[in-house]
Amino acid sequence: MTEPATTPGPATTTGPDAVCELAPAAGEAVQGLTPAAGDGPRADCVLCGEPTEYPADRAGSTLCAVCTWQQAQRIACAG
Repeated sequence: MTEPATTPGPATTTGPDAVCELAPAAGEAVQGLTPAAGDGPRADCVLCGEPTEYPADRAGSTLCAVCTWQQAQRIACAG
């Protein structure tokens, strides 16, 4: 008689890879994830031209919150 086939369940991992990192403190900026604090001039969105929460001297193309959300929707729906 043959053994019944078992379907693998969800993978569970233990150890250092399974631990999530803590979020940064409220006032702490993370490179590329949160805007740096400052009162200088703000960068304009490269799509709509509205001011963003990022400083003007930030490297790369900056998007406002609305354009960031719309761009994420376009990428998620592209197939």
